[in-house]
Amino acid sequence: MRPQKVQDIEIMTSLVEAFRSKGYEGTSLAELAKSTGLKKASLYHRFPNGKQEMANAVLDHIEKWVDDHIFASLLDESKSPKVRLLNALNEVRNSYDGGKEACIFRALSIGQSVELFDLQIKNGMNKWVNAFDKIGLALGLSKKEANQSAVNTLIKIQGSLIVTKGLNDLSIFETTLKEIEDSYLKR
Repeated sequence: MRPQKVQDIEIMTSLVEAFRSKGYEGTSLAELAKSTGLKKASLYHRFPNGKQEMANAVLDHIEKWVDDHIFASLLDESKSPKVRLLNALNEVRNSYDGGKEACIFRALSIGQSVELFDLQIKNGMNKWVNAFDKIGLALGLSKKEANQSAVNTLIKIQGSLIVTKGLNDLSIFETTLKEIEDSYLKR
């Protein structure tokens, strides 16, 4: 068997970038092939069900990264809640390259594609809320306060990514992460 010219992680990274930049509907198969360095036939060989399977694989790839980095940081009870929060916010910063990258949820929830990925996006957002809810509880917030803080954290992260991109000002994302930190730690 011949070795693969393009490794799976390179393919996933390229697909993530392609879908983040143009969304599901705006990204053609030709662009996906070009971004991965594969011919369309090779891409279809890896993803027989086409573009939707590629987007599902991207969502699974990002979910695993978020689980392994952001959620693992938030839920690591071997560290203090403050350290867990700070580590997780740093991983959020890394995930979005300091605000330069769009959220895949936004990219895949525009237009008709929202129906294709609705359940995965909803489940992903619920995981974000649940993880931040737990850190809120660990920091001494009431159940109601922890849940509201968790929802607000998701809103702030997602909203700041859009505004950061729209105004081309990375400081907005960084300021938002600091505000999230303060909202949990300065109570």
